[in-house]
Amino acid sequence: MKQIQDERYMRRALELASIGQGQAHPNPMVGAVIVHEGRIIGEGYHHRHGEAHAEVMAVRSVREPSLLPHSTLYVSLEPCSHYGKTPPCASLILQCRIPRVVIAMQDPYPEVAGRGIRLLREAGVEVEVGLLEAEAQALNAPFIYQHTMGRPWVTLKWAQSSDGFMDRLRQSSDEAPMLFSAPLQLRQVHRERMQHDAILVGYRTALLDNPSLTNRFFYGRTPIRIVLDPKLSLPANLKLFIDRGADTWIIHNPEVCPPTERSSAHIRYIAVSSSGEEFIASLLSRLSELGIQSLLVEGGGATLQRFIDRGLYDSILIERSPILLGSGVLAPKL
Repeated sequence: MKQIQDERYMRRALELASIGQGQAHPNPMVGAVIVHEGRIIGEGYHHRHGEAHAEVMAVRSVREPSLLPHSTLYVSLEPCSHYGKTPPCASLILQCRIPRVVIAMQDPYPEVAGRGIRLLREAGVEVEVGLLEAEAQALNAPFIYQHTMGRPWVTLKWAQSSDGFMDRLRQSSDEAPMLFSAPLQLRQVHRERMQHDAILVGYRTALLDNPSLTNRFFYGRTPIRIVLDPKLSLPANLKLFIDRGADTWIIHNPEVCPPTERSSAHIRYIAVSSSGEEFIASLLSRLSELGIQSLLVEGGGATLQRFIDRGLYDSILIERSPILLGSGVLAPKL
């Protein structure tokens, strides 16, 4: 019975944590629930970077603080033990004299990484770790990947016809691209954009499609736009460069100097050698260094194939349309 009750409250903590999706970055999404004798007396989640953590929000919501020394705290991630933008949550738990803490997973962040758990246990708090751990890890997979793998979580996304083509063969941006997405699916695509820190396209997609790559059909943030332009030869009138609705990062070869006339507050030039098989790995490592935890790759076909060939992806979203093209640009091969 106790296990069932613990899972119930931890699922609520995970549910609360997910509300911070697209807002908490670069911090992880965290939820917390405080329970006294089978009744939830406090809840909280981490709203956004620099603001109070989930445990603090949960404690603040308790109307009868005298119940805290007789309650259990359920939290989806190990309480922090260091001073960052806010004081350590482990110290707050001790100040409130909460006797039992149930934690879904240990924090992979080096500044925490077990220290919060150890601090609580050394002070006599009953600490249990690992309840619904898989669900907690899935919720913060990008955060975990950055701190354990040294690269962002990578999602590949494309739409294709039922016979396996992404687009007609086009030679100019005057020719409109083939559109497969229905309005509802288009909203789902923009939801994915909101959930990722950055969105990437290759040179040819930027040139022929002239995309905005912004989140226009879902709530929340617009990701950083990244375009592969090794020789810095894309025209300056593309939406990626003139639309200030989001920052644009241009990936170019180190030997090519960025043009000074294009300098802008929303444009950043990043040098990564595009030659050799290690380009994708080098690119992901560099993006991780720059704070990118999750990357959505939207095309084109050759760019997507480079990620697939190197095995550097974590999830794939494919929209298959009933439309038949007969010929055109082939979809990537898995």
